[in-house]
Amino acid sequence: MNVPFVSFKPLEKELDSQLRAAFERVYTASWYIDGKEDKAFEEAFSTYCDSKYCVGNGNGLDALMLALKALGVGEGDEVIVPSNTYIATALAVTYTGAMPIFVEPDMRTYNIDPTKIEEKITKKTKAIMPVHLYGLPCDMDPILAIAKKYNLFVIEDCAQAHGATYKGKVIGSFGDAAGFSFYPGKNLGALGDAGATITNNKELADKVRALGNYGSDYKYHHIYKGNNSRLDELQAAFLSAKLPLMGKVNENRRATAKRYLEGITNPKIILPYVPEYAQPVWHLFAVRCAQRDQLAQYLADKGIGTNKHYPIPMHLQDCYKDLEIAQGSLPIAEEISATELSLPMYYGMTNEEIDYVIEAINAFA
Repeated sequence: MNVPFVSFKPLEKELDSQLRAAFERVYTASWYIDGKEDKAFEEAFSTYCDSKYCVGNGNGLDALMLALKALGVGEGDEVIVPSNTYIATALAVTYTGAMPIFVEPDMRTYNIDPTKIEEKITKKTKAIMPVHLYGLPCDMDPILAIAKKYNLFVIEDCAQAHGATYKGKVIGSFGDAAGFSFYPGKNLGALGDAGATITNNKELADKVRALGNYGSDYKYHHIYKGNNSRLDELQAAFLSAKLPLMGKVNENRRATAKRYLEGITNPKIILPYVPEYAQPVWHLFAVRCAQRDQLAQYLADKGIGTNKHYPIPMHLQDCYKDLEIAQGSLPIAEEISATELSLPMYYGMTNEEIDYVIEAINAFA
């Protein structure tokens, strides 16, 4: 049996007529930027996220960067980010001119450890950017308390966590703003690159929209030195077709995760930990294994796709050599990078496929 790491086919088959209709609507209207489809999706997604405003933009990186810029983060500022995440989180900070300050994760959740944040705060600190990694919500209460104590902004990186909840409340609705990615592999994925910024602050939403539209509040009038990052009509239409199925998609992923959690018994495998406060959406099912590379090859030989998230931690990437963070300085992030392996996880996996993966992992010696 072959089990891919990810497949879009089951969902696309189920939504085939809706996706084709979405394309036809946009193509027939001959309106491709800043139109009815974009506005409809923004309204629906803000409601889904229990927030007042949503601004569509080009991708998840831009969603975070534009939120930071709109909040006034820039040259000379510092933004606290987790040491264990995809590099887009840090790049969003860098592109504002600010400095990312890495804080180690909790080894159980892989999310930023709130107990380690305060020691990294300086007079230059402007914001905290927690990442709800792999679809598991961060422990937001202590993060928000620290932000309030030091008068810091909170920007949630929700790129992997559409629909996840913290203590019953949907993520993205806790901070000053939140950034989402709709990269095709995400739980809510476009058929290309796309992103969105959400907030409850109208002034902030208006500024994010202007910054993503060349700094323009109306045509040929530019109040900021902006960027070109807008959600196009076609991707908005596709996302609108998919959004109503998000509940079903996330429940399907939770069922797959439950089967993994109950079925994988190999002592060499460290399974994900879910705190009581969180209801994850399992964008990734990330296990750890001291023999990660051997496990990945073993599964590949059995036709099972896997992925490594993320094999080189951010502080050891060539692009961040200028930060001069030596190997060994962030040992938890480095340990996760060396041992993490993501198993197949996507909407529409069959029980036979899931059980095949479980049996193969339990037989790994």
